[in-house]
Amino acid sequence: MTSKRPLLPGDGPLAPVRPVVAFVLVLGLFVTGVLVGGTLGAVLLGVLVLGAGVLLAATWKVLSPAQRTLRVVVLLVLVVITVELVVKIPTR
Repeated sequence: MTSKRPLLPGDGPLAPVRPVVAFVLVLGLFVTGVLVGGTLGAVLLGVLVLGAGVLLAATWKVLSPAQRTLRVVVLLVLVVITVELVVKIPTR
């Protein structure tokens, strides 16, 4: 058994969760939300937005400015996709 350094050191509720498990869960939620579409898809993506926002707020102090910027951009892109599912913006 090897001991890896955590991505962000801490002993919070997500500390025991393996990064691969978290990635697969987030990816599955995102893909399901986009494929389902409509209001249900927007709700699924909304859950993802809320979770990402809470994680961003909780880790804000230990992130570098570059990491903060990237995470805010990703969160904004996720918000735009979520709104697009509800508003049905035509792509062509």
